[in-house]
Amino acid sequence: MRYARDMRGYGPKPPHAQWPNDAKVAVQFVLNYEEGGENCVLHGDAASEAFLSDIPGAAQWQGQRHWNMESIYEYGARAGFWRLHRLFTGKDIPVTIYGVASALARNPEQVAAMKSADWEIASHGLKWVEHKDMPEEEERASIAEAVRLHTEVVGERPRGWYTGRCSENTVRLVAEEGGFNYISDTYDDDLPYWREYGDREQLIIPYTLEANDMRFATAPGWVTGQDFFTYLKDAFDVLYAEGSGGAPKMMSIGLHCRLIGRPGKLAGLAQFLEYIQGFEGVWTPRRLEIAEHWATTHPHKRIERPSEMDKARFVALYGGIFEHSAWIAERAHALELGPAHDCAAGVHNVLCRAFRSASDEERLGVLNAHPDLAGKLAAAGRLTAESTSEQAGAGLDLLTDAERDHFTKLNNDYVAKHGFPFIIAVRDHDKASIMAAFDRRIGNDSDTEFTEACKQVERIAEFRLMDLLP
Repeated sequence: MRYARDMRGYGPKPPHAQWPNDAKVAVQFVLNYEEGGENCVLHGDAASEAFLSDIPGAAQWQGQRHWNMESIYEYGARAGFWRLHRLFTGKDIPVTIYGVASALARNPEQVAAMKSADWEIASHGLKWVEHKDMPEEEERASIAEAVRLHTEVVGERPRGWYTGRCSENTVRLVAEEGGFNYISDTYDDDLPYWREYGDREQLIIPYTLEANDMRFATAPGWVTGQDFFTYLKDAFDVLYAEGSGGAPKMMSIGLHCRLIGRPGKLAGLAQFLEYIQGFEGVWTPRRLEIAEHWATTHPHKRIERPSEMDKARFVALYGGIFEHSAWIAERAHALELGPAHDCAAGVHNVLCRAFRSASDEERLGVLNAHPDLAGKLAAAGRLTAESTSEQAGAGLDLLTDAERDHFTKLNNDYVAKHGFPFIIAVRDHDKASIMAAFDRRIGNDSDTEFTEACKQVERIAEFRLMDLLP
């Protein structure tokens, strides 16, 4: 079984963003331009819009124009956009427009202002409508038409994409279109990352629904502009501190003309712009510049992924992790593997699950597959390469005659008492601490030692996987 969702991402050690001029945080502003692309019977839709407005509990009006809803969207185009245009151009901070193609076509003056300000105009789809129930071919056609109309209206094709109201197929279909530097229909990270779709390597720049003025129109949400400022400030302060500590991130901020464009709400945004301009090391790029930077600084590298291996390949690579016990890798391969298992911790987890769920007799077989420490097999050069390296690393290949005799006696006594060899993850120890553990553990009862030996086998496996995987 394979699990498609990626719960791992970059794991505990994300890459250093290396933002230009050693910036500590990249703060990126998105202005969603949807006015004129929303659900409306004038646009051939079955009902009016009901999403993201100041009308509490709005519902679609089937087959009717919703005059109040239309006028709220019109405020965004007529007044809100220009207020935001003055604010951002006055601060010399560029934005990325998520432009609905049909909305852009109905707002030529605003498009001209976007272009004159050198704002990036990315695609926000053909219409501001739900994609979740679109058949795949219909959605593919909608994406193609969005690109065509956008290019016709703006004068160049979009290089970024964000649907918002997407389907499970959207990101794949947009990637397959092949012309986008980035896609933003995810909310799963503070840094860009790559996804693979066949031969295409697609950059994803995650977006935000929380540092977003849409929460003026949802519950729980913002009530005043000061609420919005406080949240943005808190998020910025955390990310700036992380960047100062050597882990720079990205902060996306989502805006809508009809929401933040209202005077009382805009005050909080204006206060935030003033706030961040008081800091050194803050980069405020367009989204396209983040994409170009990431593609240059962190180009994608394809790796062989355990979660995508067939059984034969998986067993060939990991069948020896548990000493002479390939059956553990065979059983592990049948578990639910996904991107989270494409690392040492992930493969270790599934191998250990297969080992732990085995019978006591099977686990005893694994214990007995392990060689004695500094025993006859080592002297004869018959250990596995892994065991040879591990024992040598602890100095067990350089024992004095007296030490070797003592190990031999302990090994014999231990096996006679417990029925399996003494097992210890030698990379956690040196020669002296191994000897001390040996002297201490030999007096335990066999059940206690069986449990401890199994834990040590798992620890040895962990070390071996760390040599092979991230």
